[in-house]
Amino acid sequence: AWVLLKSLETLDMRVERMANNAQKIAEFLATRPEIEVVSFPGLPSHPGHELAKKQMTGFGTTIGITFKGTKKDVYKFMDALRIIDISNNLGDSKSLITHPSSTTHRRLAPDVQAEMGITPSVLRLSVGLEHVDDLIKDLTQAFKS
Repeated sequence: AWVLLKSLETLDMRVERMANNAQKIAEFLATRPEIEVVSFPGLPSHPGHELAKKQMTGFGTTIGITFKGTKKDVYKFMDALRIIDISNNLGDSKSLITHPSSTTHRRLAPDVQAEMGITPSVLRLSVGLEHVDDLIKDLTQAFKS
């Protein structure tokens, strides 16, 4: 309990940094030709953007990414990341990426996954506290793979 209470002292600063990083990364990802859709409420392309602007002071720390490629391409991209870690859960101070159809949603039938927008080309990126330029460089080098 003491450790949790201590971490609450800086929670607002950490979340603010992570949300700012996520905004910049979402904007970067939206420019990439390998990406079909970037789902992040901080982007004007998001269907809930106007509502999010009214209700939120930041747009969160998690980004949905739909690749134009196959599951194999997505795995190759994830394996090429050097700073961002692959994980089956999100929500850390470190940037993490997960492949929902093979981790968090793997027990759901394919038709249920599809109904939820979870396809083999979808990733979720939980943006952490690292320097945003380092994260963008990591993503860029992974795209080259």
